[in-house]
Amino acid sequence: MAQRLFLIDPAAVGRLHLHQMLVAAGFEITGTAADPGFSWPQLQAHWPDVIVLDIDWPQLNVRGFLKRLSEERPTPVVLCAAKLTRGDLAVQQAMACGALAFVNRSTPAALIAAVRQATRAAVPAQPFAEPPVPPALPARRSGTSRPTTRVVAVGISTGGVQSIEAVLRQLGPDTPGIVLVQHMPEKFTASFAARLNSQYAQEVLEAQDGDAVLDGRVLIAPGGRQMRLLRQGGHYAVEVRDSPPVNHHRPSVDVLFSSVARCAGRHALGIIMTGMGGDGARGLLEMHKAGAWTAAQDEATSIVFGMPAEAIRLGAVDEVLALERIADWITHTSQRPLRDRPRSSA
Repeated sequence: MAQRLFLIDPAAVGRLHLHQMLVAAGFEITGTAADPGFSWPQLQAHWPDVIVLDIDWPQLNVRGFLKRLSEERPTPVVLCAAKLTRGDLAVQQAMACGALAFVNRSTPAALIAAVRQATRAAVPAQPFAEPPVPPALPARRSGTSRPTTRVVAVGISTGGVQSIEAVLRQLGPDTPGIVLVQHMPEKFTASFAARLNSQYAQEVLEAQDGDAVLDGRVLIAPGGRQMRLLRQGGHYAVEVRDSPPVNHHRPSVDVLFSSVARCAGRHALGIIMTGMGGDGARGLLEMHKAGAWTAAQDEATSIVFGMPAEAIRLGAVDEVLALERIADWITHTSQRPLRDRPRSSA
């Protein structure tokens, strides 16, 4: 049975082009609209599996539409545009409001692939997230946190904004130091970290080069840069550099996880969460072989199961966990004894 799509594009020629392209790819089009504000009756008549929304048009109330969708009928939304890029504010705000993916419509193959992946995505009902507004800066606390002895490395992408919050709200201020990559462009990770820092028990910061990894601290890799873990004597810190993209991402989960495998080995925990593609899977395998405890978010609670699925396929994962179990896993696993030795030397 063909997957059903609903198309929103103010331009008649744009709607026709999307319609022809996606029908040729095997999808069924249940309807089209020029404005999301007037699409609701059509959507209710034949609810689609995925909504494709062109956001090149500043007059569209995309945020209001996504808010209503998240509250009344959560449905995967794939954004497309010819003039915008993923780094543009309109795209980032729409992604923060719950859109699943963004693709430039000048690359039809990528758009078709994103729509296919979206048809397999699980979009749970969840509170509407306010979009990030740059350039808020995270405040650095003056507390005396201890250097961490166990490093928790987290990689996440599509659906990560809400999922990270779900984990942090269950963790206490003495949680081992967390280093985290969330696929997000520059200028948005700072405001994202500042918002989390103001809401949860941990100190959440956009990482700066040389930052120490401390108990109760979460370091988020800056958008547009790569973050690696370093060992400095008996302590851990992060290195932040303008290195090239890896797996088309900067920051890349693989870059972080590989460095954690080298520097922390058995003293690390690694978890890969919801996200499209395979970034982080090979790095988690390196951590797994180095003796770290590893986990992946399960399919049922992942917005997109791509990254966790690839890590599981590679044999990089000790446990597969629902979102609501991840914080408890971090707390208890960080207290477990170290493995006897790295798997790679077994």
